[in-house]
Amino acid sequence: MLSYLTRWVSRGAIQALKGTSSRPQLVKTPHIGNQTLAAAPLPFAGGSPGVRQARALDQERLLQIDWDDGSCSLYPFTWLRDNCQCPRCTLQSAQARSLLFSNLDVHTGMDQVQLMDNKVSITWPDQHSSEFDPDWLKKRCFSSEARQALQEELFLNEREYWDSSLQIPSGDFEEVLHDDKAALAWLEALRRTGIVYLRGAPAEQGQVARLSQRIGYLRLTFYGHTWQVQDKPMANNVAYTSGELSLHTDYPALHHPPGVQFLHCVRQADQGGESEVVDGFHMAEQLRREDPEAFNILSSLRVDFTDSGADYCDFSVQSKNHIIDVDSEGRVTRINYNNATRDSVLDVPLHQVQPFYSSLKAFVELLSRPENVFTYRMEPGDLVTFDNWRLLHGRKSYQSQGQNLRHLEGAYLDWDEVMSRLRVLRKAVRGDI
Repeated sequence: MLSYLTRWVSRGAIQALKGTSSRPQLVKTPHIGNQTLAAAPLPFAGGSPGVRQARALDQERLLQIDWDDGSCSLYPFTWLRDNCQCPRCTLQSAQARSLLFSNLDVHTGMDQVQLMDNKVSITWPDQHSSEFDPDWLKKRCFSSEARQALQEELFLNEREYWDSSLQIPSGDFEEVLHDDKAALAWLEALRRTGIVYLRGAPAEQGQVARLSQRIGYLRLTFYGHTWQVQDKPMANNVAYTSGELSLHTDYPALHHPPGVQFLHCVRQADQGGESEVVDGFHMAEQLRREDPEAFNILSSLRVDFTDSGADYCDFSVQSKNHIIDVDSEGRVTRINYNNATRDSVLDVPLHQVQPFYSSLKAFVELLSRPENVFTYRMEPGDLVTFDNWRLLHGRKSYQSQGQNLRHLEGAYLDWDEVMSRLRVLRKAVRGDI
């Protein structure tokens, strides 16, 4: 619920958000300002759909369901047999398939189909029987619209792009820890906008670990379960200095970088130390429009990243990642860029070296445009949570001395754990399946 989230403006103004029942549209072009952070209604949220008729199309090997609302769905015989929900085929306590694939006839026919108590009952050639609830079938309809709706329900793939006019969704740290509605609003906003600001945490170490327990567990890396961002002698990471940090994602030296990052301000510098963030997905799409060749190069060439030293233990990691990851449909899924850990090894043919540098230069210049960078200053007790696969973050240089040495505590989680908790909370709060 949006009563638990407010929008934080860099000037420090806080405005309470009001809930809305409208569903945000899939972002195809940059959407700036007035972000809708209300919980979006999920597909098939109404009552159970009624089945008007169910019949087997033997030649096509499809089951046709005609619904009371006039729509029609088609289901392959093989898929239905593979997903029989009876106790012999599905372990209900784990919602896991017991039917061995070696025992599945992938060319099965269908002996009989009938409606019984508004359930679809099927008898197979070996006289095994299956029953399916209409709402279970409706949700799994193979139409492109139903598939897209279900994928959005499962993964919340919609994004709201932003630039320097961003209003960061903001919530109360203690409410998120203790109230399911506040926690759900936090995670949904984190998924959709990519960054959420929490206030009111104690200004002492240990708060990122407390927050992680709201989700599940922390991602252990070579820097530990949590790590202290401070100016350190003989620093084993450029973050552990007082210098400026250019915009970057964390840990592209891993083939699977952490998906979510927490940063908690324990103490702030006397001067400087302001944080900067950029919406990497927005910038990648802008690069695709402005310089398609650069986008293609950065999304096709694999770049070497490296990180070595000693912290939680000694380490020497090496990876090959695209600067811009895209899925099979061309949608941007992850940004992998940290200039500090980009290796001197460049495993590309000689003729591609200069095009790579030119392409990366175009992307970095795009990231650095003032209209794309949002700047904010954390104060003790503030805790920012953000999508490390999407956002690039940086820091201005700082000066601190005496008892007021700048100190942030950080931690990582993976998106699998975060999305798991989001789904569990959604079911607890709204009863969604």
